[in-house]
Parts: sequence; C-alpha cells; structure tokens
Amino acid sequence: MLTLFGAGAFFMRGAGCIINDMWDRDFDKKVERTKQRPLASGELTHFQALVFLASQLSVSLGILLQLNTYSILLGASSMLLVVMYPLAKRYTYWPQIMLGFTFNFGALLGWSAVQGSVDWGVCLPLYASGIMWTLIYDTIYAHQDKYDDMLIGVKSTALKLGDQTKPWLAGFSSVMIGCLTATGVMCDQTWPYYAGVAVVAAHLTRQLYTVDLNNADDCASKFRSNSKLGVVLFLSIVAGTLLRSELKADNPATDADDK
Repeated sequence: MLTLFGAGAFFMRGAGCIINDMWDRDFDKKVERTKQRPLASGELTHFQALVFLASQLSVSLGILLQLNTYSILLGASSMLLVVMYPLAKRYTYWPQIMLGFTFNFGALLGWSAVQGSVDWGVCLPLYASGIMWTLIYDTIYAHQDKYDDMLIGVKSTALKLGDQTKPWLAGFSSVMIGCLTATGVMCDQTWPYYAGVAVVAAHLTRQLYTVDLNNADDCASKFRSNSKLGVVLFLSIVAGTLLRSELKADNPATDADDK
C-alpha cells in the first residue's frame, strides 16, 4: 500500500504540475524564476505536454484501480481540485487554500484505502493540518515572486498578507500542531508520534523566526526545508503506530476493550 501511494503521489503530482504549467504558460513567461520552464520557454509544445499529461494520468488511474470502490470514487473526485487550482490564482488571493485541499487529499484517500471508508473524526483534523501546512510553506514560496505577480496580476497569500505574513503563518502553525495532536488522540497514538509533532512545531517556529520574506533565495531554502519536516512526521507516525501495536499485543485485554 505504501508503494502504491508513493507511486500515485509521484505521478499525480507530476500531472498536477503539467496542468498548472499548461494553464500558466503565458504568466510563467513574465516571471524571472519561471520563464525557463519547458512550456514557457517553448522547449515543449502544448501537444507534447498534453501527451505527457495523458501518460501520467493513465498510470495514476491504473494505481487507483488497485484500491477499493469507495477509494476509487473518492480519488477520482480529486481531479476536480487538480484542474481548479491553477485557476484560483486568477480570482482569489487565497489560491494556497485550494492547493492545500488538492495536495493533502491523500489524508482521506490513504485512510479509506486501508479501512474501506473515511473516518472523519480522524481524517478531518489530519486533512486540516495538511491544509495549514500548505498555507505555511506555499505562502513562503509565493514571496519569491510577489513583485512579478503584482505586475502581471497573479494573486497569492504573499500579496494578501504582505507585512503581516509572519503573524498569520504563526496562526496557521498553531492550528496545524493542534490538529496533528487531535489526530493523535483520535488514533490512540503513543509518545513517538507526539515527540515528532513537537519536533515539527520547533521546526516551524525556527522557520518562521528566521525566514527573510524579502529574500527570494532564503524563501526557496525555507520552502525546501519542509521536506525534512515531512520525513520527521512520517517516521513519528510509523514509530508511534508500531509501539501502539506492541503495547496492544502485550495487553490483549485492552485491545479487546477497544474493539
């Protein structure tokens, strides 16, 4: 299941990036950081991108069809979000929210793939924490292009929040940590999970304290550092779940009570 989801995330992220670059080709030509992207620079044609997109989506569909019916329908519905996200930046200063809904759909799909349906008591706070995380790192990311975006009319949270970005990101971080904690409680998680959440909180605090939102290179560096945060969170979930399984194996009466 981990292999399926790893491959699915890889190919669907690729498909999402292609769709985004197809929608934004004319915008990307006008932004210093993105003007050398294959479609914007003319290295690839629109038709070539369409063919590659079809191949990515075909592989993704093949992976999705390995799951149960509930998950197949749930996963298929995420395509609406994938297509809508690039349009959001044209109409709202909060496209990062739409990106959050799109990027973190795996919080719902992963649970349903294993359990057969979505347990909203667990998945909703996990999904919300992912959305908050996306708002944090993608707002930092958007600060790289804020001057170009102002000139060409692209909207983002970086432009909306401006000088108040850090207080807002601190608020998003607090909600993220609160939701991760709530998820752990709902899943009866053990101390390694909460230790991981504490490390995540420390990472976010340091990231927000040190980031220079007027320095594009520093914004890019802080954005990339979130991959480390993801690894920490993943390992803490695995370790916490393994310990929980051991404890239940040692105390079968407790496991029976839970059931």
